[in-house]
Amino acid sequence: MSAVYVLVGLVGYLLGSVNFAIIICKRMAGFDIREKGSKNAGTTNVLRTVGKQAAAMTLICDILKGVVAVLLAMLAANIWDDADPEALKYLAGLMAIIGHTFPVYYGFRGGKGVATSLGVLLIVNPQIGLICLVFALVIIIATRWVSLGSIMAATLFPILTIFMTDSFFAKVISVIMGVLVIFNHRTNLKRLKDGTESKISFK
Repeated sequence: MSAVYVLVGLVGYLLGSVNFAIIICKRMAGFDIREKGSKNAGTTNVLRTVGKQAAAMTLICDILKGVVAVLLAMLAANIWDDADPEALKYLAGLMAIIGHTFPVYYGFRGGKGVATSLGVLLIVNPQIGLICLVFALVIIIATRWVSLGSIMAATLFPILTIFMTDSFFAKVISVIMGVLVIFNHRTNLKRLKDGTESKISFK
C-alpha cells in the first residue's frame, strides 16, 4: 500500500514542477521571468512584466496543475482500495505546491505556490477553497496587495481545515501547506513591513 503514496507524491511533485510562468514568458517574451521584475515565477510578476494575456494563461495553468494532481490522486484511491483517499488527495496537493516552489526542471527555483494551492483547495475541499478565495480577493481589492491577500488566505486555510474537517492528516497537511506559502512570501512580508511592497493596478 505504501507504494501508492510514493507514486501519488512523485506524480504530484513532477506536475507541480512544470512552471508555466517560465514556459509562457519564454515563448511570448523571450526571457526567463525569474530574471525580471520581482524575479518570482508567478502570475503577478508575469502580469507586471509581460501583460494580462500571459498572466491569465499562467494563472489558469497553475491552478489546473493543482487540480490535475489531486484528481489523479482520487483516481489512484479508486484503484487502491486500501489507501486513504483524503491522505492521497492532500499528499498530491502538497507535493504539487512543493514542486511549484522547488521545480526539478528549473534548478529548483520556482514560484510561491498560490495559484497551485488554489487549485488544490478547490478540489480537496471546495467549501474551504471558495471561502479562502473570496477572503483573498476582498483583501486584494481593498489593499491592492496581492501578497497580503495570499498570505492571509494561507493563514485562514489551516484554521478552517482544523475546525471544519475530521481528518487528522488533512489538518496536518493544511498547516504544512499554509506555512510553505507564507514562507515563500517572506520577502513580501519584509516589504509590507517596510512599506515598500508594490501594489497591483486594476486599470
